[in-house]
Amino acid sequence: MNFYTRKWIKPEDLNAHGTLFGGSLLRWIDEEAAIYAIIQLGTNRCVTKFMSEINFVSSARQGDIIELGIKATHFGRTSLSLACEVRNKITKKSILTIDKMVFVSVDEHGLPWAHGRTTITYTDERLRED
Repeated sequence: MNFYTRKWIKPEDLNAHGTLFGGSLLRWIDEEAAIYAIIQLGTNRCVTKFMSEINFVSSARQGDIIELGIKATHFGRTSLSLACEVRNKITKKSILTIDKMVFVSVDEHGLPWAHGRTTITYTDERLRED
């Protein structure tokens, strides 16, 4: 699992119980996963198609630093499947897991489009492509 993004939990990220609001966390995950999918698929025309069960394992509190981990698990003809884990950066305690997220590449009309990718390329390698 590659942990690229870190977030510092601030007061505006909290729910009424003083812990990280799940909606904020899901927004960050969807953005991080979309960026990962865009880089892997080589196109910014991709959409979130599916998220499996979201398992909130533990909470984060104000002042915690969390990191978002994404891993490509399967390339389809038009899709890319990912797994996700969010953990506390300091303690490494898991906060959330998502077993499967699916992104689909689409054409200019929003219809599924074959992306032609079959293997994971590390971010730096993909960004260096011409």
